[in-house]
Amino acid sequence: MPRLLIAGYQHETNTFAPSLADWAAFTRGDSFPAFVRGQAMVDQLRGINIPVAGVIDAARTHGWQIVPSCWAGAIPSSYVTRDAFERIARAICDDIRAAQSSSAGLDAVYLDLHGAAVAEHADDSEGELLARVRALIGEQMPLVASLDLHANVTQRMLREADALVSYRTYPHVDMADTGVLAAELLARRIKLGRKEAQHARRFPFLIPINAQSTWQEPAKSLYDELVALDREHGSVSSFCMGFPASDFDECGPMIWSHGERAARAVDALYARAAEPTQWRESLLTPRDAAAQAMALAQRAARPVVIADTQDNPGAGGDSNTTGMLHALVAQGAGRRYPGQVALGMLFDPAAAKAAHDAGEGAEIHIALGTSVPTFAGMSDAPLTGRYKVVKLSDGVCTLQGPMMTGLTVRLGPSACLEIDGVRVAVVSGKKQLLDRALLRMVGIAPEQMRIVVVKSSNHFRADFQPHASHVLVAKATGPMAADPADLPWKKLPAGMRRHP
Repeated sequence: MPRLLIAGYQHETNTFAPSLADWAAFTRGDSFPAFVRGQAMVDQLRGINIPVAGVIDAARTHGWQIVPSCWAGAIPSSYVTRDAFERIARAICDDIRAAQSSSAGLDAVYLDLHGAAVAEHADDSEGELLARVRALIGEQMPLVASLDLHANVTQRMLREADALVSYRTYPHVDMADTGVLAAELLARRIKLGRKEAQHARRFPFLIPINAQSTWQEPAKSLYDELVALDREHGSVSSFCMGFPASDFDECGPMIWSHGERAARAVDALYARAAEPTQWRESLLTPRDAAAQAMALAQRAARPVVIADTQDNPGAGGDSNTTGMLHALVAQGAGRRYPGQVALGMLFDPAAAKAAHDAGEGAEIHIALGTSVPTFAGMSDAPLTGRYKVVKLSDGVCTLQGPMMTGLTVRLGPSACLEIDGVRVAVVSGKKQLLDRALLRMVGIAPEQMRIVVVKSSNHFRADFQPHASHVLVAKATGPMAADPADLPWKKLPAGMRRHP
């Protein structure tokens, strides 16, 4: 029975964001499972919609014995600290050495990676990790990894791994399925006895994150074509649209494929995706987004959803800016629809503590939110006023929507606060609002709202859009640039355009 060591390192790095990913970020267990090692990794992660869980299930089908190392994930932010990266890399490498020196030995390695992690001392930290693993296992042992659709895939990553495969959906509802695809690539590699033919092409422009949704064109049709091309050519292809907020010289979209006819698949898909103007996006100011939502809500039977995309904690924001909250209050949204306008999740541990100290039904006078440094300067000021404590919560929530189904997040003391009829889901841990269960956790029924503001860019679509009448995207000040051209890049090569 072949022995497969599995491990994971997940971080999406916005190098322009204010907060670093230190070791504590990988051990808190708020938005991602806390760092876990050994058999506990298999026990805790099996059944969750993440890639490593897909590999764990697929291993039984292929007849492989799992050798669990460790899994580490942290919510997107600025650079991974040297200390955090080295702790994770050391644990994985130590476990590989131990497995190799055992009487049973080791036959292959699988890594559950994001692909856009930038460490303080290693711009291409996944390439660095793959290289360290390759140095330990030699050139002949299979090494396969799965990647997020937002990976900034480097030449080093392609060179060091025998095969890479990425998600094909955004919102990422196929994470476990991607783990199964990674297992299929590993089985192909084992059967062939060598690395398959590989072909890759990089794009000369960055794709804005809001334009990348596979629920919309052009991405929807492009991924349908990717599947058809693989069926035609017997290849396994991936299209990473990239994470356009990582300032290093290989940031950008990439198409690659494995198989004897991989080049045909890549060239055909590249020809469809390379026309730049199809990737341009339309955004609203906070004031216009609030005004349009109020007008639409008058006639709509279901909520109007506004994406507060530039404060997305799933892309490097801290989920604490107040631009959209100010706009809702200024436009009188809560006064027109009392208790039927909601915003979440707003990260403010001090406000959550004040609410818990006061108790449900109390009124507290606080300054809610934070003015944070961004690429555009400081964000909007906190919103000071009297807030009613509508509901308190311990912040423990098991996700029920299509993304990360079954994962339990622990966001600490949480509350629903109301000001001028606008309800705010306040939490003590950072989590992108991608699941309606997160609002229910603080007593907000999202289906009963007229307007819901989500601190998310696209992941919210999986669980919110099917229940929404309209979706608007607002460009309120925040750390995650909706337009990559707004960012003060320093390391992009001269030939890489900052916008389509």
